[in-house]
Amino acid sequence: QVQLVESGGGSVRPGGSLRLSCVASGFRLDRYAIGWFRQAPGKEREGAICIEQSDGTTYYEGSVKGRFTVSRDDAKSTVYLQMNSLKPEDTAVYYCAASPYYTVSPKDYDYWGQGTQVTVSS
Repeated sequence: QVQLVESGGGSVRPGGSLRLSCVASGFRLDRYAIGWFRQAPGKEREGAICIEQSDGTTYYEGSVKGRFTVSRDDAKSTVYLQMNSLKPEDTAVYYCAASPYYTVSPKDYDYWGQGTQVTVSS
């Protein structure tokens, strides 16, 4: 059974940090790019904010570049999203997803996690 399970969300103050984890099972993680998406309250899910490909290629959307870092541990079938200098506008449900393509488009992702809430508030 294919599954992606996120964890690590929570509530932090502006300027704080969180690390999200995405554990994959039921498929070969090293054959997929992992994208991180977010959906803010009352808004649609947008394109990937971060992508990490198994060869180490990464992508960061402008608003998170320099603050967020993706990494993976294929031996643990886990991808991480380190989020630093968090801002209130980062508040959202965060999802990891797997795609055989290096792409920002949500429609190209085959497998999705259930999401984890990140709230940044003073």
